[in-house]
Amino acid sequence: MTRTDTTQAPARELALRKIDGVEVALFWHQTTDELTVTVSDSRSGAHFELAAEPDEALDVFNHPYAHAAFQGLSYPEALAA
Repeated sequence: MTRTDTTQAPARELALRKIDGVEVALFWHQTTDELTVTVSDSRSGAHFELAAEPDEALDVFNHPYAHAAFQGLSYPEALAA
């Protein structure tokens, strides 16, 4: 699993949750058959996107900050994304 830049393929939203200004969404990109999780924090303007393997997609959706840290993407780096 690696961090990806914004995918240009049409995407279908599979799951969404919002709490205290933070929005986490799980997308399936139909033309590439890839899954991504995006995180947006409306309070700070931070946002980032993570690729997710099919067998880990819900875990990445439920724990995106842990997966970002595991991949070496710290929260301050996400602010600049």
